[in-house]
Amino acid sequence: MIAAQYEIPLPRDYDMDIIRRRVAERGSALDDRAGLGLKAYLIRDVADGAPRNAYAPFYLWRDPAALAAFHWEGQGFSGIVGDFGRPPVRTWIGGGFSRGADFAAAPGYAVRRLRPLPADVDPVHVAAALRADEDVSAAAGVHSRAWGIDPTVWQSVEFTLLSRRPDADPGPDATVYRVLHLSAPEIEHLRPSSS
Repeated sequence: MIAAQYEIPLPRDYDMDIIRRRVAERGSALDDRAGLGLKAYLIRDVADGAPRNAYAPFYLWRDPAALAAFHWEGQGFSGIVGDFGRPPVRTWIGGGFSRGADFAAAPGYAVRRLRPLPADVDPVHVAAALRADEDVSAAAGVHSRAWGIDPTVWQSVEFTLLSRRPDADPGPDATVYRVLHLSAPEIEHLRPSSS
């Protein structure tokens, strides 16, 4: 599994209904995409209290060839490039995926948490801690949770889909997004963490 995200910053006075319409019109295009576990169409909106506007889709790819086809074989990403320019795409090697207590509900929010790995800590210990945190998935409101590590900068990502807005501030290392649509063609095949 490969986790990927690009975030397109938008001006504070940008009409976010443009993005909402875009997703309403085009969001289902990946509902049946082979090799894709899920794509969460995410936004940050100053009208919802976010510090800035952004369009920031998050993906969990099951197949690296499908990711490649999407990004540089003309099977999807060209639309983003044509409309917004070519944003950098952050990637993390997926460590695991778990269903939450509200897996049957449609997610309305997502929280992405990024943390640097301490320089003096073996990644084995970080992965074990991320795996151990999977009990978070049992909490009310959690649709699903995935985690991964970017070994180029030694940073972990935790991505949690929620059926409702988080009750508390998730902290400075987290970003809250609204989910406009979830394409999940192969979510049933995303792999759980190994013990």
